[in-house]
Amino acid sequence: MTVVTLGAHILDVLARPVEGIPDGQDTVVVERIRVTAAGAAAGTAVALARLGNEVVSVGAIGDDDLGDLLVRIMAREGVDVRGLVRRTADQTSASILPIRPDGGRPSFHVPGANLTLTAGAVGPGLLGAASTVHLGGPDVTFGLNDPAFFAMLDTARAAGTVVTMDLLSNMSDLLAGAAAFLPHVDHFLPNGEQAALMTGEDDPEKAAAALLARGPSTVVVTLGGDGSLVATAEGAHRLPALPVEVVDTTGCGDAYCAGFITGLAHGKDVLEAARWGTAAAATVAQGLGSDACLTDLDAVLALLG
Repeated sequence: MTVVTLGAHILDVLARPVEGIPDGQDTVVVERIRVTAAGAAAGTAVALARLGNEVVSVGAIGDDDLGDLLVRIMAREGVDVRGLVRRTADQTSASILPIRPDGGRPSFHVPGANLTLTAGAVGPGLLGAASTVHLGGPDVTFGLNDPAFFAMLDTARAAGTVVTMDLLSNMSDLLAGAAAFLPHVDHFLPNGEQAALMTGEDDPEKAAAALLARGPSTVVVTLGGDGSLVATAEGAHRLPALPVEVVDTTGCGDAYCAGFITGLAHGKDVLEAARWGTAAAATVAQGLGSDACLTDLDAVLALLG
């Protein structure tokens, strides 16, 4: 059962705790600095691999040291990285994240090679051979917003592949472009702000209903500390967040997607799969970085009792 993660690949450099940027050339000593694979495709790929899935990741990265490190990190986790294309004219997408003591995560970000990804990077037959295709950040890999790519998705879905989608940005113009993918997706997992920006509805249930009308069979709106909302044609259900001590919220959405996809792969319905996603997100929130504290599926499910 192979999952293909397709989209945004980012190298994150994180430091914690950071209460402010020092003046001039002053130095602040922090407790920890980490480098991780991140982004709605790469971060999800690593989380999926740790949860026991076979994962192939497809995206565009630079032909640079950052790209070398990102490939090394992902390959070490067991992710098949042969689908990553290297760009000589663009650097690997990267972020610097000074994590606040309360887990907040402002960022300094370079979009880089993610903006160059096109359907040409997807190998023939790859999507149809996968059990699940996860579109991670099509709002920033807008080269995939192409009728030829939509046809590839539709062909794969007709062959039994499940397509999930998550977003990366909170920029209204990019999110408007991502709406074109919705008729070709089975399960859509935006956060609350993204759902509101895409629909003009601040209420998560109304936003989810509006998104369902555009094509997906399931919309899962993640709401941070307020849990998540799972909406289908049969109705909407609220799931609470799990009570954990939050260290860093980086990658929680990616981990939620990985838990959700893993639940589906184990034959769970969407509500139970969302509970698996909730537990995966709660696990990651307890440490620094998008893969923090995530060891295996048993440890994640133990959070659910």
